[in-house]
Amino acid sequence: MISVLPGIPAVDCSQIRLEIQASQPRLMEWRRHLHQRPELGFREQLTAEFIAQKLQEWGIEHETGIATTGIVAIVQGTAPTSQPKQVLAIRADMDALPIQEENDVPYKSLHDGFMHACGHDGHVSIALGTAYYLSQHQDSFAGTVKFIFQPAEEGPGGAKPMLEAGVLQNPTVDAIIGLHLWNNLPLGTVGVRSGALMAAVETFYCKIQGKGGHGAMPHQTVDAIVVAAQIVTALQAIVSRNVDPLNAAVVTVGKLHAGNAKNIIADTAQMDGTVRYFNPALEGFFGQRVEQVISGICQSYGASYELNYIPYYPPVINDESIANLVRSVAEAVVETPAGIVPECQTMGGEDISFFLQAVPGCYFFLGSANPAKNLAYPHHHPRFDFDETALSMGVEIFVRCVEKFLSTAS
Repeated sequence: MISVLPGIPAVDCSQIRLEIQASQPRLMEWRRHLHQRPELGFREQLTAEFIAQKLQEWGIEHETGIATTGIVAIVQGTAPTSQPKQVLAIRADMDALPIQEENDVPYKSLHDGFMHACGHDGHVSIALGTAYYLSQHQDSFAGTVKFIFQPAEEGPGGAKPMLEAGVLQNPTVDAIIGLHLWNNLPLGTVGVRSGALMAAVETFYCKIQGKGGHGAMPHQTVDAIVVAAQIVTALQAIVSRNVDPLNAAVVTVGKLHAGNAKNIIADTAQMDGTVRYFNPALEGFFGQRVEQVISGICQSYGASYELNYIPYYPPVINDESIANLVRSVAEAVVETPAGIVPECQTMGGEDISFFLQAVPGCYFFLGSANPAKNLAYPHHHPRFDFDETALSMGVEIFVRCVEKFLSTAS
């Protein structure tokens, strides 16, 4: 069956309940309001005010100001059950990026130099839509749904501060789910898998200290550029020669600055990079090995170094049972197994990984690209946008996850 959502081209919505289909204009309105008002991590004041206002209007219990701008909301199910009542958390990140938007749309960013270029405005709208629907259908599930609106996913990371603030307690969360609108998948698909979905994120900043001098008299110097070049090359061998080939990993030097003139040998060089890997067993390995490489090369050339190595986020590891729950729900919503993409890993990182370390959970990708509508630019691109049909699909999947996880069945 093909249904038509208001303002949206024809799309297969046969498995989206009519009440959620009817909420599509409201979901779009919320998303576009948020899109016009992007805010960076821990500065999401307008975003938090908007979320709190909606929750207040609907009479949903909530707490604001967690980890600066975070919000936690509670919806209690009222259905009778003979089983112990459980708590399912739904997490939505809400920060934007320091990108100048290049889209020519009525809902273009009003904040110069800032943009929702990763879909977090959609994540908030989907979570709000789910909270509203469940608040109107509390008799459809037994137990509690805890909505976690998290700041600063893009950096410096809001999940860990929210964990430290106790968002998984009072009541204690049994499992957690979250989604990412994903322009690497077409609309109508869902990427879900157990195990590693997204990579650990680690970063390093290194200053090489050599000895400058005249370009024609290198014997009087310690060339920081030559040292840095050797380090960049040697770092590439860490993955190819120190890591099991069955364990995917990446070491990238993305920034290298040195020198001021063609005939002056540079005395310093600054290199910054990132490390990504899936296997949690590799935690701590790269920091140690990167320093060994830098130290050894600097010693051999007579240079010194200052290294700041920062492990930001651990890998996103999905629990098998919760991933199976999400997969079974998604298969019903997108109807065909072809709509489920199990091999959807990415070396991108996400700090929902901290929540997934604390409780069983599943983070999944909701396809949102539509090339026919020129909505297929990649994440973090100044022309990023997504097909808003995915909003109601996300609500349907979340609601079904709640109903299945917090089932009244004995």
